[in-house]
Amino acid sequence: MRGIPLPLGPATDGPRTTTVEDSGGGAVVRRSVLPSGARVLTEAMPGQRSVSFGCWVGVGSRDETQGHHGSTHFLEHLLFKGTRRRSAMDIAAAFDAVGGEANAATGKEHTTYYARVLDEDLPMAIDVVTDMVMSAVLDEDDFSSEREVILEELAMNDDDPSDVAHERFAEVVLGEHPLGRPIGGTPETIRAVGRDDVWAHYRQNYEPRHLVFTAAGHLDHEAVCAAVQAELERAGAGLPPAAPAARRGGGTVSGAQRGRSLVVSRPTEQAHLVLGCTGVTATDERRFELSVLNAVLGGGMSSRLFQEVREKRGLAYSVYSFNANYSDSGYVGLYAGCSPAKADQVARLMLDELVRLAEDGLDEEELRRGIGQLAGGLVLGLEDSGSRMSRLGKAELVHGEFTGLDTALARLRAVSAEQVRDLAAELVDRPRSVVAVGPFEEDHDFSGVLS
Repeated sequence: MRGIPLPLGPATDGPRTTTVEDSGGGAVVRRSVLPSGARVLTEAMPGQRSVSFGCWVGVGSRDETQGHHGSTHFLEHLLFKGTRRRSAMDIAAAFDAVGGEANAATGKEHTTYYARVLDEDLPMAIDVVTDMVMSAVLDEDDFSSEREVILEELAMNDDDPSDVAHERFAEVVLGEHPLGRPIGGTPETIRAVGRDDVWAHYRQNYEPRHLVFTAAGHLDHEAVCAAVQAELERAGAGLPPAAPAARRGGGTVSGAQRGRSLVVSRPTEQAHLVLGCTGVTATDERRFELSVLNAVLGGGMSSRLFQEVREKRGLAYSVYSFNANYSDSGYVGLYAGCSPAKADQVARLMLDELVRLAEDGLDEEELRRGIGQLAGGLVLGLEDSGSRMSRLGKAELVHGEFTGLDTALARLRAVSAEQVRDLAAELVDRPRSVVAVGPFEEDHDFSGVLS
């Protein structure tokens, strides 16, 4: 059972609108392609008094060229600094005055600017967010001051050993792949990048055909389309006809060709360990099987890692598993924070649980509990308009299909114990890496858990 395909569609003289899903009770998902190639997806939630609105740009840190690393995240900061019509204070005050909130997030494959407001303030949110995205000025003084802010942000992240472990894990597992680079760049690249570099990145990628506008809550689809179109035209970008930019192509999972052990020596009280390998892509049908595997292995208090490492042995306070999926790569990781003296033992125990799942599989009770955890989380998450808004953006940019709640639940419930075991066995056979951050000598040997 698949979701509903979202074809890109040609540019037209007016919005090309389709009803993607009508689940009854007034909850309707609609999608339009504007003449400029911009796409608008909405989900009507009649019982809400709020609306979450977002503008998605199909470009992330992986798309940066040499010398521009960190430009995408830098630009995210700068778009809040002012436009041709608004100052930074004007942008902030617009949302504060109505009790709303606005923010942004840079990912490895897309960037999002979003807001949550009362339904009556949606026209304002569309105006301000679209103005930010389409009419930024990137003032030289703002650029210089924001560089210092970003350097402080990078320093803050570097002070968190758990963040360091996760970031370096992506690097060692994905190897030379652009997805292995840190989203925010490094202090060296941020100091080196110039205003003209970021401006070139902005002008090249922030065009209507690259944009996806999503909204969920108490709204009218046609009114949202009309407001977006009007704001694009005000910015001088809504009239030239164009086809939507092609979605990012998929491919087979790529990563490092051999496992690697990396030790980052830090004077911390705890050791932070991440062990894992490449996973599956964002469009791989096995992503549902991987979700169940993750839930069973380290997704909650009843998971194998939590029970074995924390409850039975008391070796860690925080222990879990995770996965990340991209268009042509992905990874699976097991994390634990523990005493440095116990690090080798904990790393071995985490690996043993993955191997045991691959060799012995799981029983029906574990399978039922894992699926139930995911199903409940999915349903509860969709009570929030922001989650629904995000689901629309990912459906359009990442998956190329919209998966309604009933379909998503059916896919989860179709996962079998045999499928989970087979996927675990495949993961065990892949090149395996480990990252450790803590008070270790840099030649500390974790090779015992490598493949």
